[in-house]
Amino acid sequence: MNGTLKRAAVACIVMFGLLMINVNYLGAVKAGDYSTDNRNQRSFYARYAIDRGWITADDGKTTLAKTVDTGDKTFRYEREYPNGRMYAHVLGFFAPESARGIELNENKLLNGSDPDLVVGRLIDFVSKKPPKGASVDLTLIPAAQKVAYDKLRASGKRGAVVALNPKNGAIQVMVSLPTYDPNELAIPDRGDVAKAYNKLAKDDTDPLLNRVTEKTYPPGSTFKVVTAAAFLEADRSRDPETTVPAPQVLDLPDTTAGLPNYGGAACGSGEVTLRFALERSCNTPFGQMGMDLGWEKMREESAKFGIGEPIQFDLPTADTTIGPEEETAALAQLSIGQRNNQQTPLQMAQIASAIANSGVLMKPTLINKITDPGGSVIEELKGEQLTEALSGEVADELKQMMVSVITNGTGTGAQIPGVTVAGKTGTAEAGDAPAPHAWFIGFAPAEDPQTAICVFIEAGSAGNDATGGGTAAPLARDVMQAVLEAK
Repeated sequence: MNGTLKRAAVACIVMFGLLMINVNYLGAVKAGDYSTDNRNQRSFYARYAIDRGWITADDGKTTLAKTVDTGDKTFRYEREYPNGRMYAHVLGFFAPESARGIELNENKLLNGSDPDLVVGRLIDFVSKKPPKGASVDLTLIPAAQKVAYDKLRASGKRGAVVALNPKNGAIQVMVSLPTYDPNELAIPDRGDVAKAYNKLAKDDTDPLLNRVTEKTYPPGSTFKVVTAAAFLEADRSRDPETTVPAPQVLDLPDTTAGLPNYGGAACGSGEVTLRFALERSCNTPFGQMGMDLGWEKMREESAKFGIGEPIQFDLPTADTTIGPEEETAALAQLSIGQRNNQQTPLQMAQIASAIANSGVLMKPTLINKITDPGGSVIEELKGEQLTEALSGEVADELKQMMVSVITNGTGTGAQIPGVTVAGKTGTAEAGDAPAPHAWFIGFAPAEDPQTAICVFIEAGSAGNDATGGGTAAPLARDVMQAVLEAK
């Protein structure tokens, strides 16, 4: 073989080798990128060839998301959401090029591509049946969800309601307003969906935002239960009848500003019991407690409740914090839920839940069970403990004081006839806005808690005089009652 032929042969071998490397690179490394690329028309049409699993509640009795067989060869299966607005921030949506909420988090199960469904997928392929996904049943209680949604919507307020079973972490209610209709984002028309989404994204009221999990706010006086927990755990000779200083205005170090009580009111005679301070939601005793405890103890106590760590949950959650370490005066403010103290309604519900559950904090979840297309259970709610946030003894003392808040204090609006309710109200300054946020956390029945709740009403949507006791507590009462009646 002459030199020219040898060089040509070598060049062919090299090019063939490069071609094989490229083929393997595209197939093994870049395949995922190409399959999810919005320009991939094949991937777009494939989304509508799958009989996507249904999303239900109440052990399958209530349909929240379903797949409809249109008979169309191009877009055979389309997604529909009965009562979509009520459940939008939980379900999310299954759009032509994206997904959100449970539709995204459980996507591999819903579309049948999860490894647990591989056998069924193979059988469908061999028998030439359309691929079918698993069904996901949620922990939500539809009757209570409806009460929360209807009451909050009728009020015209922006805000969030979340309730959960403190014993196993099952989310019973999750409502965020304003909301949107996920059906408008589920049609197989990319142009129309893009217009609908862009309109929602530009809306100043943030209807796409899940206020339960995706944004933090100053929790106001609801945070005083954490400060009280730290105060009690720091010295076990203390109890709800321990007296604490309660001046009308608390002098703060290194500043001419003082910390007053709400509305500048007095708190008893200047020295009150811890129970009385929580009942009346006095600021000055809790501000002093925070400064006396110091940054380390306040940060440790907050961390026990999960603050500062990402919440392990089925939906995206915002980071919570009590803020960076600053001057001592800042401690007084964060101890009453102000300054740089930022919490989500889900986090505050978790705090109420831990107190209700004798100090044990459970992992929150929306998933009740997952069943394959044949009806066999793949996954089922068992309940998972996260931490012991506080001792059972301290939890019981906090529970007693929170019952007093409802019977004798700022939370009388949450009373339920024949049921012992425990709770804490909160009214939080919202930056420079003249109107405050209104909060309520609590649980019922106090003797054997079946539900723990957080209601949050966003600043400006309830007027300048909004308070946790007057604005948020009555809604919490109605939702807790609905949960208890549904059980």
